[in-house]
Amino acid sequence: MRRREFITLLGGAAAAWPLAASAQQRTMPVIGFLSSGSPRTFVNFLKAFQAGLSEEGFVEARNVAIVYRWAEGHFDELDALATELVADGVAVIAATGGVRSAEAAKNATATTPIVFVIGFDPVKLRLVASFNKPGGNMTGTTIITTELATKRLNLLYDLDPSVRNVAFLVNPEAPSADAEIEEVIVAGRNTRRPSFVLTASSINEIDAAFASAAEQQVRALMISADPLFMTRRAQLVGLAASHKMPVVYPFREFVDDGGLMSYGPSLASAYRRAGVYAGRILKGAKPGELPIELPSRFEFLINLKTARTLNLTIPPGLLALADEVIE
Repeated sequence: MRRREFITLLGGAAAAWPLAASAQQRTMPVIGFLSSGSPRTFVNFLKAFQAGLSEEGFVEARNVAIVYRWAEGHFDELDALATELVADGVAVIAATGGVRSAEAAKNATATTPIVFVIGFDPVKLRLVASFNKPGGNMTGTTIITTELATKRLNLLYDLDPSVRNVAFLVNPEAPSADAEIEEVIVAGRNTRRPSFVLTASSINEIDAAFASAAEQQVRALMISADPLFMTRRAQLVGLAASHKMPVVYPFREFVDDGGLMSYGPSLASAYRRAGVYAGRILKGAKPGELPIELPSRFEFLINLKTARTLNLTIPPGLLALADEVIE
């Protein structure tokens, strides 16, 4: 039941609402927020989404209601949760936390407007017809990260030019897995340094992947931008620390939680823009006419505290490249 309750985040406090919306609540538009994650790990993204809504003049509990459906890492529940939102008659569905949420929303309705936040090409996934004119009832933001492997590999090489065995942790069940793996293989070939793939599609498999990395004498690791790994940030950061493993992550949230380095687009910005789009749709815009948005900038973060615990000295040139250094 906890994944199906209504939650509102006001002033940082979470309060549960009953499942049936009251008549008073129905006097304002209702947004259904569907996520593969949990309110604990996605709290900053919620704030960003709400900030985007406010840019369009919508404030939660004042002139818009938001009902939340959290899969909390149980991706097989997303279809049922999306169906619930459609049955509840929400005006817009914000399908967040990866491709699986967007697909669940698309399968649940062909009419209710959907705004997604995903990390893969929505045209290749056949979610939309094109980037400029999505068509249908879907639009949103995509933080395509499948072309960043070379950059992340080079950051690890800059950290330690002698490093050879670099591994890439990916969820083999992700729609972007094949494209990401190919990018890593090509990047390793171009740099003439061995790199190989580790896979994990569950909590236990993440532990096993790190154990395998140790057995194969992996000296550094890259983490895929997969929703599963976003929901398991604490586990990944903890394993990296216990294995004394330098890791480069796809998003800053990992570094905020104690990870060593990250390079990628801002997830918070993507969620803010999703909030803006949801607000525009509530004002009458058609999702099929709102172009898919792409990240405008990428950020590189270093956590010096974590570097010290790993007995690493960050080269001055690498520090100079960082957009932010966490002390």
